[in-house]
Amino acid sequence: MRTLRVVGLHEDGKSIVCEDSSSGTRFLLPADERLRAAARGDITRLGQIEIELESQMRPREIQARIRAGESVEQVAGGAGISVQRVERYAYPVLLERSRTAELAQSAHPVREDGPDVQTLGEVVAYGFGVRGHDYSQATWDSWKGDDGRWVVVLRWKAGRSDNRAHWAFAPGAHGGTVVALDENAEVLLDPNAYRAPRTVRALDPARDAEFQPTLDSVPPQDHAELPAAEPDPDDDTREIPRVPADPEEDHADQPRPKPKKNHPIVPSWEDVLLGVRSQRG
Repeated sequence: MRTLRVVGLHEDGKSIVCEDSSSGTRFLLPADERLRAAARGDITRLGQIEIELESQMRPREIQARIRAGESVEQVAGGAGISVQRVERYAYPVLLERSRTAELAQSAHPVREDGPDVQTLGEVVAYGFGVRGHDYSQATWDSWKGDDGRWVVVLRWKAGRSDNRAHWAFAPGAHGGTVVALDENAEVLLDPNAYRAPRTVRALDPARDAEFQPTLDSVPPQDHAELPAAEPDPDDDTREIPRVPADPEEDHADQPRPKPKKNHPIVPSWEDVLLGVRSQRG
């Protein structure tokens, strides 16, 4: 602890200027009631001043802020008072919040056709099981909003994400009812809406190029399933269907040879007798 010497009164008339003799650094010290009491050695007065400063936040205000959802540390930090002082008044309210969260788990979610037969705790536990989450690691809490309604919150961790779901809780007969206040709460109330994510393989261009399918890599049985090649229009071995000269004449019992492309047509014996070629020529 460094020793300071009093230099004098600051120009504002409310602070005392002190100086560190070794370094020459100067400090301002408020000339308030606590300094005057300390200068007089009045320990009793110092204690009274401390109580007066802390009493600027009344116990009722501390409890109201705790009931609204703030933590002990948040209230103490915001009011500039000790955590121990806040804890003295916060303890019964924290018990109230814990009890309300427990009661809400026995309430019934409100559906389109009325309250569900199952309780909120049962529906949420089933939803966690469907998704593979650890329900035992989830925590429940509650607080009272400005409108006087109780809000119940469920906190859980999935992977690296911190999740929350909120419901409005109305105590009543048979456990009361709860209504979802956000999307997470709605999803947990409808486990059938869950769809398991599909596994997606990361693309590796080098690996994928190595295993590009080729004709040689196709199994033998798959070759038979390949489409047949288109016929070659210049193939002379193809058969050309014969069209009868007389549609009414039936030559089914006397089949004629089928002419082929680019080959001379040989007249039948009937054509020779009837002079068909000579007439056409």
